[in-house]
Amino acid sequence: MPDKVSEYVLQQLRTAAMSALENAYAPYSLYPVAAALLTTQGKIVQGCNIENAAYPSGLCAEASAIAQLVSSSGYQRIRAVYVLCAADEPAWPCGSCRQRLNEFADPELEVYAATQNGILQRADFIDLFPHSFGPANLRGGEK
Repeated sequence: MPDKVSEYVLQQLRTAAMSALENAYAPYSLYPVAAALLTTQGKIVQGCNIENAAYPSGLCAEASAIAQLVSSSGYQRIRAVYVLCAADEPAWPCGSCRQRLNEFADPELEVYAATQNGILQRADFIDLFPHSFGPANLRGGEK
């Protein structure tokens, strides 16, 4: 089992998420969220929520970050995700984003949920999304 994400890398993820949070487009919910992903290759990418007047058309921060990852680097496994929100309590990935993360998840994926004021919580992805359905369930889909 690999080591947990170091404090140094965790700070890099927070910095990337803080930067992305400034760009969040949340005029309807007034709930800005950002995400920073760490790939198994050491790349950090970020994303933010992008709302739309037609609510289902918006993007969560995690989805935005995954789109950035794939469009800039192609398929890569995600080692850690850091979700940052401008609220009093951390925001964990929604069910849809858990499914999206599962598509790219390293078996040891760590999830961090944080607030701007410094609250930080951590969980193993498997604990957030047990018995998941993913590429391994489809013939020829294992990455």
